[in-house]
Amino acid sequence: MLDAVRLRLAETDSEPTPAHVAAALRAQGRLLGDSTILRVVEALRSEMVGAGPLEPLLADPDVTDVLVTRPDQVWVDRGKGLERAEVKFPDTSSVRKLAQRLATSAGRRLDDARPWVDARLPSGARLHAVLPPVAVGSTCLSLRVVRPRAFGLAELMAVGTLPAGGDRLLRAMLDARLSFLVSGGTGAGKTTLLSSLLGLVGGGERIIVAEESGELRPDHPHVVRLECRPENQEGVGRVDLRDLVRQALRMRPDRLVVGEVRGAEVTDLLLALNTGHEGGAGTVHANAAADVPARLEALAATAGLDRAALHSQLAAALDAVVHLVRDRTGRRRIADIHVLERDRAGLVTTLPAASWSQHGFAEEAGHARLERLCARAGGAW
Repeated sequence: MLDAVRLRLAETDSEPTPAHVAAALRAQGRLLGDSTILRVVEALRSEMVGAGPLEPLLADPDVTDVLVTRPDQVWVDRGKGLERAEVKFPDTSSVRKLAQRLATSAGRRLDDARPWVDARLPSGARLHAVLPPVAVGSTCLSLRVVRPRAFGLAELMAVGTLPAGGDRLLRAMLDARLSFLVSGGTGAGKTTLLSSLLGLVGGGERIIVAEESGELRPDHPHVVRLECRPENQEGVGRVDLRDLVRQALRMRPDRLVVGEVRGAEVTDLLLALNTGHEGGAGTVHANAAADVPARLEALAATAGLDRAALHSQLAAALDAVVHLVRDRTGRRRIADIHVLERDRAGLVTTLPAASWSQHGFAEEAGHARLERLCARAGGAW
């Protein structure tokens, strides 16, 4: 029935409105009730302009990720790890068609000549898709849901991301205008935490956010968001993250935020934080807070910055690292907070200042240093 209605609408160049769907059904000799017609309308609209059978999953407020590995294997993450969804596709062709349509809606190309895509959909969701034969057997589709609002720290404490009373320490770091990075693995909640923290910045401050794909949604009255642009079909017009950081410096930021530091833009960010732009922030992929200096060193090498220069810039630019982990149950939490210090060789290392505890952050060796940094800049907890 859906195929027949779809064909009729295409022949008459009609939108899938209830009236047009009812006319298409009458043309087939079918007389159906209003509820059935509305279900057909919803199915067609979801297929033509939405995410098809994945639409109900994306509409679920608890879902953060939707993953399709095969037509009969759809997985979702509701914050407790991956679980199998009941949704299924008819065949591999259906998954491929959906991936290509979503890529087209994002203004991107996905075909045999360019078999993968990474883009942001008009809804704000993050799309990644890989076509066969690069993806063996079936098109692999990954959708990361970006919620329209940031969580408050009270909500993050309620779900266990922050320990009890942990908000006081984070507020003190923000009030003191410390520059920090949020580190962690994929899906650890780095963007969620950073959005929440930026919402605590004073309303009189101007936040400039530069991102490869717009995911940060801080609840703040003065946020300017800059987003990268891919090259067009002719291979020109690309605007990368490094370009955005440079432009952000000319836009009078009180706080400069890089959504994810993943390349040569790390040198521009460190330079900005060393020229009077306090309170900057960003996210970075790392296995542990102690690995962040080495991670930044590797990224800076892509921009031609040597080790000694990177560590000199880093020592003066960054104050702390907030590290997130995701345990086997899928729960995301702040594992620890580190401060930075230089060793005798002049290299930057991290020192644990606070670590996760059921009853609040436990004090570690670097706690006194973190307290001095906050007190020096006017923060307290």
